[in-house]
Amino acid sequence: MDDQTRTELEAAAFRALREHLMEKRTDVQNIDLMNLGGFCRNCLSRWYQEAANDRGIAMTKDEAREIFYGMPYDDWKAKYQTEASAEKQADFKQAFAENVGDKG
Repeated sequence: MDDQTRTELEAAAFRALREHLMEKRTDVQNIDLMNLGGFCRNCLSRWYQEAANDRGIAMTKDEAREIFYGMPYDDWKAKYQTEASAEKQADFKQAFAENVGDKG
């Protein structure tokens, strides 16, 4: 497989993942994704931002989140985010430290 085709397939897979998380499974909470998988929608938007920055494209965290979420992050939270239990919050603190650390 040539590099261009690989890149196109990877981009298609990323778009499918984004659509799945943003349009089909808005009920899945970021905290649950982080606790179980070690990443969440915010991580995906950060990776998008880092890729842009690596290519000399200036992009803030808020800009990347708005691109990924399709709306301002605060709007997404108000529309879809639910309150997390104390246990989930404690698990998140550990998962975040292990998987994101000071990058968040």
